[in-house]
Amino acid sequence: MEFHNTLMEALEIEFIEIGEGKVIATMPVNNKTRQPFGYLHGGASVALAETVASIGAAALIDNEKEICFGLEINANHIRSKRDGVVTATAEVVHHGKSTMVWTIDIVDEEGQLICMSRCTVAVVPKKK
Repeated sequence: MEFHNTLMEALEIEFIEIGEGKVIATMPVNNKTRQPFGYLHGGASVALAETVASIGAAALIDNEKEICFGLEINANHIRSKRDGVVTATAEVVHHGKSTMVWTIDIVDEEGQLICMSRCTVAVVPKKK
């Protein structure tokens, strides 16, 4: 999947797997994703988390008739990171008709937890 002129392109998010109920993507820790003190910005982690949850939700809906939007997200930033790559794995834990809930773990190259997040995604009919 390619996402030109989007936040995903700006943050260099790359999708590794988009499956039914599971999405994996990576994001570099670099000058685009660091806060002023040189560490991975919490907002960049949250953007990655919501991205994988939203793409996962979009894979589970009828895209001809429905669209999905992030409704709520929370994140706990567990460990800091200065450089390298982080990997987000999102898994659906609730798949309802109008909402989905996803858990997202973001880890470093050694599998250490950097951030854990939960995202609720709203599923709404497309306007005609």
